[in-house]
Amino acid sequence: QLQLVESGGGLVQPGGSLRLSCAAAGRISSSYVTGWFRQAPGKEREFVAAIDRSGGLTRYADSVKGRFTVSRANAENTVHLQMNSLKPEDTAVYYCAARLSILVAATRDAYTYWGQGTQVTVSA
Repeated sequence: QLQLVESGGGLVQPGGSLRLSCAAAGRISSSYVTGWFRQAPGKEREFVAAIDRSGGLTRYADSVKGRFTVSRANAENTVHLQMNSLKPEDTAVYYCAARLSILVAATRDAYTYWGQGTQVTVSA
């Protein structure tokens, strides 16, 4: 089993930044591809970003490319999502997810383990 806990959400003004963290406990977290998803009220949960086990390969949704950066610190069992130039449409609950694979996937069904989510609100 792998337990994931997100932190770092909050309220930020448009154009501002936030850094989300996903802390893993349980099995060796560096064996897992880690992804970030988000879900806004009344919408489907959508892919945001993902990173492979070594941290050398990343993938992003078009809507966040150039603004968000995913990274991992395996020694700390933590994956981060740096979010810059935030927009109101980035408002959502952000979830961390993990899959035991070498492939970086962008679909929700590909991930086995999920955190409880952290709220990000972008508003003036």
